[in-house]
Amino acid sequence: MARRTPKNTRKHRRMTVRILVDYQAQGGIHCDYATTLGAGGMFLQTELAMTRGEIVKVRFRIPGGEELHELEARVTWYHAAREEADGSLRTPGVGLQFTDPTLTAPLARELEDYAG
Repeated sequence: MARRTPKNTRKHRRMTVRILVDYQAQGGIHCDYATTLGAGGMFLQTELAMTRGEIVKVRFRIPGGEELHELEARVTWYHAAREEADGSLRTPGVGLQFTDPTLTAPLARELEDYAG
């Protein structure tokens, strides 16, 4: 019997964005774009292969915002670029989950203002 799982198990709503993110991972500093963002995490477009559970430190600003958000996140999944059956290319990247809800509270407030 197949297990049924909910399609969306996120606690926080995510929005489509294009935000430049500086991040520390695997002993280096990198810079790539996040294309979705919520108070719980983000999708970071990157070709840097990361493993589930790896800790990443991210730093970014919301477009038009003044606050610099510096957060720690855990890699929840990674997928490499690959050609899909329809010929399109799947974007490489990682799903990141922010680890400290106390530090994400200001981000949640700013995202509410940004979306409103």
